[in-house]
Amino acid sequence: MSETFAQRLAGLSGPSRLCVGIDPHRNTLSSWGLSDDREGLSRFCATIVEECVASGVSILKPQVALFERHGVAGMTVLANTISAARESGILVIADVKRGDIGTSLAGYAEAWLAPGSDWEADAMTAVAYQGVGSLEPAFTLASEAGKGVFVLAATSNPEGWVVQSALTSEGDSVAQRITTELAERSQRSSHSLTGWLGVVVGATVDRHSVGLSDDVLGGLPLLVPGFGAQGVGLGELQERFGSLAPQVIPNVSRSVAGDDSHGVSQRISRHQEELGLAW
Repeated sequence: MSETFAQRLAGLSGPSRLCVGIDPHRNTLSSWGLSDDREGLSRFCATIVEECVASGVSILKPQVALFERHGVAGMTVLANTISAARESGILVIADVKRGDIGTSLAGYAEAWLAPGSDWEADAMTAVAYQGVGSLEPAFTLASEAGKGVFVLAATSNPEGWVVQSALTSEGDSVAQRITTELAERSQRSSHSLTGWLGVVVGATVDRHSVGLSDDVLGGLPLLVPGFGAQGVGLGELQERFGSLAPQVIPNVSRSVAGDDSHGVSQRISRHQEELGLAW
């Protein structure tokens, strides 16, 4: 096996941990002067990947739902986009947010993590509403194939607060329980290097209010959306995460896509500079 996701992630620090999202919203395609179909989608994705390669971006995160809405054509573009990025040496985190039990979850895991699959990525996002243990098929495959899994813990959407801050029978929040179980699984792993299991924590979230202290999050990579267009500057990373900053994978999407295809590289460079100053 070549280097695992965890090993490659461990080799990234500072600006190299910037994660660029590929979010082909209908309005974004329109502002770029592109058609909202396979051709427009393909051109948008090709430009983002090319500019990221040229700018030395190490991580990309395609929002799968925005490809699924185009049906088979969109999923074909997604397969080509993931392949092009990975062939260029970029890590790909498939933002699929899948969650289920048993063979159903195993099917999702095979689609996104199995070597040779049409949409083989380096890591995927998952939802543990049915319990962290329900994600075992994804954990097993990720462990065997050298992939990664990021489980949603505390998201920035206001609707999630009621569930994620709710207290379990053991007295901790749902967000804290998910994170604690993932940390325990990571520590029990036979891997010599941790980092293949992580959590998603929104940059706009008051993580301490849901029990996500430095101790609880310690040792886990943190995939953090919410920077850029959602209002949190990359320069605030140290302030918000303190000693955990080296574990953060900060994600920016709309602030890179902008309103047109011109200046994508400049927007990426600006974010890289902001991130460099944050360290």
